[in-house]
Amino acid sequence: MDTTRRMFVGMGAAATAAAAAGVTPAIAQSAGKSKFWIAAVTPCDKSNKFDPGAYREQLAWWKSQGADGVLVLGTNGEGPSFSVAERKAVAAFALKNKMGLDMIVGTGTANYQEAIELSQHAAGEGADSVLITPPFFFKSPQQDGVVDYFDLIFAQVKSPVLYYHIPRVTGVPVDVTVLKALTRHSNFIGLKNSNGDPAEYQAFASGLPASLNIISGTDNNMLAALRHGSGVILGSGNVYTKQVAAVFAAHRAGRDPQPEFDRLMAAVKLMRANGYGNNYNAIKYALNQMMGVSRINYARPPHVPLTDQKMASLRAGVAQLKAMG
Repeated sequence: MDTTRRMFVGMGAAATAAAAAGVTPAIAQSAGKSKFWIAAVTPCDKSNKFDPGAYREQLAWWKSQGADGVLVLGTNGEGPSFSVAERKAVAAFALKNKMGLDMIVGTGTANYQEAIELSQHAAGEGADSVLITPPFFFKSPQQDGVVDYFDLIFAQVKSPVLYYHIPRVTGVPVDVTVLKALTRHSNFIGLKNSNGDPAEYQAFASGLPASLNIISGTDNNMLAALRHGSGVILGSGNVYTKQVAAVFAAHRAGRDPQPEFDRLMAAVKLMRANGYGNNYNAIKYALNQMMGVSRINYARPPHVPLTDQKMASLRAGVAQLKAMG
């Protein structure tokens, strides 16, 4: 049995022993943090206008498949591709159709004024928390400058805030000292780490207060996040909702989640063999196929529309994925 499996089996045994002794197991204490959020795609029609009917159907389907929540207008949701007015409209619609889902709204921009405006709007509409990127136009800024930027935001945003760490997109790498500095704000609740570096994830998890949610934004750090009592916000959750939910279900039951994680990776491999990748048009098309609807939703440029051949390949992949159960 490898190290990961031993750790989870050990956790399950500990939980059983704790229950027998009348002690609340650790998993119950971290249940508020250890959630499965989907990095939700934002459906648009062929004219690039937001499709509210499709979004409502997506939210209902994700809930039925076992998701705990969604991230609205994150990277997969193409947040920066929408105007401030559009972002407010999409967020307001999502928050009026929560369907029992925990909702995080992506409110980061390249300037703190609009980030504050969007964050305050999301809070007013009922967002559970907001996810904010560092300013991403000026690359590799000094670490103190990133802290100063967020201090300006925290001065006016009082709802729960997550830091969005995705330096391959923003060009703003930070280390644990920046995140430690943000802990002086009581409504700083954690971060989404979408860098995908296991060593960095561990450095954040071990170097920051246990109260923070060190959320993994990538599949490869999912099990590490669960070991830490934290959650995930995953783009893969759009289509593989059932498979990711099964990993969480096993973990919450005190079972080894590795077999369910392996099934998730098998599903990912299957879909990749059928042309499924990071093209958001492919995610939206495959999602609609999973939901059993013929509608086509589109991603805004620079994402390129699918060819008929690619759509046929994705349909074949989805059929195989459904057959996996």
